Amino acid sequence: MKKILRVDDPNVYAAHVGAPVLHPLLSVIHYDEVSPVRSSLNNYGVYGLFIQREFPKNLSYGVSTLQASDASIIAVAPGQLGGKEDDGQPMDISGWAVLWSPELLHNTDLETRLRDYHFFSYFYTESLRMEPAEWTAITQLLSLLRDELLQNADSPSLRSVLSAYLRLLLDYCNRIYLRQLSEGSHVTADILKRFHALLEQYYFDGRQHQMGLPTVSYCASEMAYSPHYFGDMFRKATGTTAIRYIHTYVINIGKSLLMQGHNVSETSRMLGFEFPHHFTRLFRKIVGVTPSEFLGKDNRQEQPPQQHPNKPTK
Repeated sequence: MKKILRVDDPNVYAAHVGAPVLHPLLSVIHYDEVSPVRSSLNNYGVYGLFIQREFPKNLSYGVSTLQASDASIIAVAPGQLGGKEDDGQPMDISGWAVLWSPELLHNTDLETRLRDYHFFSYFYTESLRMEPAEWTAITQLLSLLRDELLQNADSPSLRSVLSAYLRLLLDYCNRIYLRQLSEGSHVTADILKRFHALLEQYYFDGRQHQMGLPTVSYCASEMAYSPHYFGDMFRKATGTTAIRYIHTYVINIGKSLLMQGHNVSETSRMLGFEFPHHFTRLFRKIVGVTPSEFLGKDNRQEQPPQQHPNKPTK
């Protein structure tokens, strides 16, 4: 059996590395002051950011191995498993860790925003690589956050301040995350090709008859990405959303079917819509006119000009 540390409370991890308890719901650890420390494979019930100069090799992250760069950040969330099993050998670590209970942000704006920070996802298996100026800014921010905990007793006003610090930290992380997405342009181009090919295969196999319209979740899963991460990459590369691309692809097939002589009901059924009016509504949203209006316009464009009834034909 693996030795797993259950971090249901941020101070469980603090106690493991010998750091002081500063707040019941939040722990800020300066590794330089407690190192060397023992490694641990952690089952998290809290959120955490690990900011280190150099991470240990072969860190696990769910069922994967995390690619951790120097001077970078690893983000964890409740329900995740990660770290390195304690082998009894202390390690020298330089940097910081901040862990907080979900309870700290309950009924705050940040609680609802946490789902927008997609770098917490298991599917994002890279650390967030900091530029030197970002390392300085983030570590200074953590030092100020720890000072708040040292100088002030727990209170609603302190918790409001802590929430503001955490939001700023997470916004720094999100900026790094978005930068790394844009740096992987060659990877993104390959993903776009695979996405288009996946949609073509979906309709070639007739999956719409059992599964309905293709979804972002389905496509992301087929390509081994989380929907959020895939959506971020797609928007960064194209300026539009993945669902908009799917809908445009589907409606373009619909145009072809309509022009081949299929009526609205037949076309909607062939595309995987549950009801014809759903197809009509999406068609109008994408094209700007209804399928019937599209056909009338298209027919008027294709019909040759009529000759005057009194003018003889040649």
